[in-house]
Amino acid sequence: MFDVDKLKAIVGADWVVVDRNQMASYLVDETYTGLIMKPADNVVVVKPANTGEIARILKLANELNFPVYPRGGGTGVCAGSIPTRDGVIVSLERLDKVVEVDRENLMVVAEAGVTLAQLLEAVEAEDLNFPPHPGDEGAQLGGLVACNAGGTRAVKYGVVRNYVKGLEVVLPTGETVQMGGKLLKNNTGLDLMHLLIDSEGILGIITRVTLRLYPKFAGPATLVVSFDNRHSAIRCVPKILQAGVIPMAIEYVDRDLMEDTARYLGTSWPVTKGTCHLIIIVTGTNEDDVYEQCQKASEICEANGAVDSLMAESREEQAHILRIRSEESMTYKAQLAEILDVTVPPAAVGDMMDEVDRLAAEYKTKIPMVAHAGDGNFHPHLMLELKERGLSTEVKRKIYSRAVALGGVISGEHGIGKTRLGELEMCIDPKSLELMRGLKRLFDPNGILSPDSAIK
Repeated sequence: MFDVDKLKAIVGADWVVVDRNQMASYLVDETYTGLIMKPADNVVVVKPANTGEIARILKLANELNFPVYPRGGGTGVCAGSIPTRDGVIVSLERLDKVVEVDRENLMVVAEAGVTLAQLLEAVEAEDLNFPPHPGDEGAQLGGLVACNAGGTRAVKYGVVRNYVKGLEVVLPTGETVQMGGKLLKNNTGLDLMHLLIDSEGILGIITRVTLRLYPKFAGPATLVVSFDNRHSAIRCVPKILQAGVIPMAIEYVDRDLMEDTARYLGTSWPVTKGTCHLIIIVTGTNEDDVYEQCQKASEICEANGAVDSLMAESREEQAHILRIRSEESMTYKAQLAEILDVTVPPAAVGDMMDEVDRLAAEYKTKIPMVAHAGDGNFHPHLMLELKERGLSTEVKRKIYSRAVALGGVISGEHGIGKTRLGELEMCIDPKSLELMRGLKRLFDPNGILSPDSAIK
């Protein structure tokens, strides 16, 4: 088992936490109420200052055979960073420097403990842009890369994977490797870097990241288009994309959920017509381009069953709409067992949501939903009462089965972590699972890094 004195010798006594009360915030993440896992009893938190100290910790872990759990901002929802075995939590919080914003190469180099908020501030100060916005700005870069974070902007700008150009990684055995760099093309050797992206912390600890940047775009402008029929709304999405309008985001929401959320926040939802809405966020090369795209999207929706549209141009109006959308999960937080993360081909979203409605009726429950309609990722909300009746797993597996039958997967952006391991085999064939397990053994022969996560 781990030796506290040896850990103190590596990082300094001030950076080793052994008091259970002082480490309480490191033993939890944002995993939903019905899936919360009990952390192990014998845990220590260490806070290294650099890559070298992390390498020494991992070498010690192999020598003494104790588990290591890398931890970023704790914003995950699948219990990936929760220490379920006695071991050591390695917090990346002290690796918090934006090393360089390179305007010439349109790249930023930053340590893994830099938060998304810190990154955006540094980049925007140079009048540049990091296009994706994967949710909580308290998330740290190492975790964003290790989990290949997604978010609402994936329709136009892709996910974090599309922006990672270089990594510094400490392997589970303690060796440090450099992958990629400030390169737009690199066909030299096997692409190990992209194995680390979305590895959920089981193949190495990311310590430094190089990300691609872009010039600032014009906009955004936000449209809320109302419909009386879900399928009419969903059918508009491919028509908008086929017309050459690629919004930053296309979100599907039910009006009653937005109104419930607005009331929870002590405000009001500004749209009064229709039973459901598409929230369309548009950016462009200039203001005329943004307006033209909004006009075209509105016309397509009006020709396909829309009953009203609202255009928010000011920052305040847009922020109001997006705040309500982004806080919807808080409305039912105390009543939620789990929010699923199913992804299907975008054209199948309507059929998939109909199946969820059918299951809700069959099991006499409520399953609120929101969807990133432009990329096929949607989030059914399973209520705690379903779990209390012993039915949540059954309903979840039925939702997953239908998604897989439509060509989908059980997670589009949140990952597998520890909470979805039991369903992983529903959408990955046995040979692929065998290859994944082989990669884990190759990178981590002693199984010390993030055990019980991502892959069985």
